[in-house]
Amino acid sequence: MTDADLGKALPLPTPSAELQARLAVRRSAPAQSLTGPGPSPAEVERILELGARTPDHGKLFPWRFVVMGPQSRAALAEALLPHAERQPDPAKARHVLSKLTAPPLTILVVSTPVEGHKVPVWEQQLSAGAVCMNLEHAADALGYSASWITDWYSYDPQAMELLGVRAGEQVAGFIHIGTLAEAPLERPRPDLAAKTDYRS
Repeated sequence: MTDADLGKALPLPTPSAELQARLAVRRSAPAQSLTGPGPSPAEVERILELGARTPDHGKLFPWRFVVMGPQSRAALAEALLPHAERQPDPAKARHVLSKLTAPPLTILVVSTPVEGHKVPVWEQQLSAGAVCMNLEHAADALGYSASWITDWYSYDPQAMELLGVRAGEQVAGFIHIGTLAEAPLERPRPDLAAKTDYRS
């Protein structure tokens, strides 16, 4: 977007049966099952561009991206191995590192709230979560599958240092993107009647 785009009238929403159909079957992919092909560099830029068009009270952009290819993720998984041994279930902690190494591309979304701002930190964190969901939708729109996960290394202080997560920041999610060899299976969905309260 350029300065010339600011204040420009955007098109109003119109009904889209295609978008409804895609949202109706949206399903996160198992990260370990994601393989190539992955997005091209141009497609990665497009995914980021679309992902960044998210609700953001205060226009603070309280998040940042780290685009990780196979080499950086393999090195990260190797560096995390010693830290896996400190987890309550070391074997499981080691096993989930395969989620980092299997997909062709990962976008790490880091929540970077502005402390002391009139916009509450919670709302800024919600914006980072919305970015994660937008990235999944953008990947889907380009024909890829995606998985939004965190896992233990998103919360372990020493692991977060390896990720480059700074003081005051948090991991909003790892968005793993690639291609599935087989279609994912449907999972349980909520009973909307039990989750919805209509008020006139």
